[in-house]
Amino acid sequence: MDRVAATLTACSHASKQRPKPLRALEWRVFSQTDPIVTMVKTRFAPSPTGFLHIGGARTALFSWLHARRHGGQFVLRIEDTDLERSTPEAVNAILEGMSWLGLDYDEGPFYQTQRFDRYREVIQQLLAEDKAYYCYCTKEELDALRAEQMAQKIKPRYDGRYREYKGAPREGVEPVIRFKNPLDGITVIDDLIHGPITFQNSELDDLIIARADGTPTYNFCVVVDDMDMGITHVIRGDDHINNTPRQVNILEALGAPVPKYAHVAMILGDDGQKLSKRHGAVSVLQYRDDGFLPEAVLNYLVRLGWSHGDQEVFSLDEMIRLFDIHDVNKSASAFNTGKLLWLNQQYMMEMPPEHLARHLSPHLGALGIDPSDGPDPVDVVREMACRAQTLKELAEQSAFFYVDPQSYDEKSAKQHLKPEAATPLAAARERFAALPDWQPEAIHAAVAEVAEALQLKMGKVAQPLRVAVVGRAASPGIDVTLQLVGRVAVLRRIDRALALLAG
Repeated sequence: MDRVAATLTACSHASKQRPKPLRALEWRVFSQTDPIVTMVKTRFAPSPTGFLHIGGARTALFSWLHARRHGGQFVLRIEDTDLERSTPEAVNAILEGMSWLGLDYDEGPFYQTQRFDRYREVIQQLLAEDKAYYCYCTKEELDALRAEQMAQKIKPRYDGRYREYKGAPREGVEPVIRFKNPLDGITVIDDLIHGPITFQNSELDDLIIARADGTPTYNFCVVVDDMDMGITHVIRGDDHINNTPRQVNILEALGAPVPKYAHVAMILGDDGQKLSKRHGAVSVLQYRDDGFLPEAVLNYLVRLGWSHGDQEVFSLDEMIRLFDIHDVNKSASAFNTGKLLWLNQQYMMEMPPEHLARHLSPHLGALGIDPSDGPDPVDVVREMACRAQTLKELAEQSAFFYVDPQSYDEKSAKQHLKPEAATPLAAARERFAALPDWQPEAIHAAVAEVAEALQLKMGKVAQPLRVAVVGRAASPGIDVTLQLVGRVAVLRRIDRALALLAG
């Protein structure tokens, strides 16, 4: 075991390059004398081999809601034992995504690469109790076994040939360590979503819990972590169903409590195919960058596989109060970007302008706009929120409040910036320059006076003004629009339009 210990220690040292946990790492070693813990404790355990995607975010949300509804605790664990594929960038993206969504955790983040000493300790325990063993099969032998079983139309599985081996180590073979899975009987998973699922132990081969290089395997690390961290409920994707009986058998071999399991069905695209980037299966942070509100994303995710009557819009408090893991659908859910856009717009229209403005400011910044160089974003939001589905779209549509339009919308200019528009534009400019008070009421009165003096309908004055100032024929009321743009910018933009009309 010295070689295994050395490898685990080396990996543990290598893990020091990873981001530090926010809280000191501790673990609880289960013993039969420990008091029974009844508090609900869930966990979200992503692998940092990629960014936090929408399916992972839904799993995190369901786990978080279950803990919060029952007054329990929620743990974040980073399963980074895949040293080749795990990256600090992915870890940071997971942490940032959780923060943006507001899914706060009570413990963690814990990193598996910082727990190798603990895994080594439990491996030694299983070996000492004859619940695990060294397997000296070579790759060639395993390949031959698999080929033979397939030829006989037998389900390929390890045949346990080293399960009771007491001989000397095979020279030149670096052994793996396998768990002694029960040879008979059944393992029943009373899944909170799918109901009882029965597995024949005879169908489960002896799982590798440590590789030939000494590193522990995923299924083993998960078991030790769930045991040490006192996890009572494991909510995860249904692609893990086949892992569950293996993990349960190891837990029972260790004398540890077995959590309750809930396996959530996958998310499909609206075409029924596996979710991919073309359906929107991107990093959660991409939704942030695309201008979605975290509240809307959470609301949309909770409705992917769960419902409460016909209600579509839920506050976070309502989600916590109403969510029940037993009510999650067994079947896959379809992701619909159009529905998410609709929901995001509902939130934008109903959200307090002060809150929405805080979310809008970064999107204005992405356009090179400093919100301090113009009207208060809160005032802009009050007028513009109902005109966009995303914050990114809202920022783009609101840019004219802060910077002069680089061009005019071709259709709008052709219709409203005709040569005859020069007269009302010039008259309006003169009145605007003389206004003692740059407020909507005074601006509206000035436009009305120009229309009356020139015997024109209001639209014949307001629309050329709107195109000259905004760059297009659509905006909030002309009085509010001009007031927010500011007198200096309005006069400058009218001058530009007049110069264009003068040719």
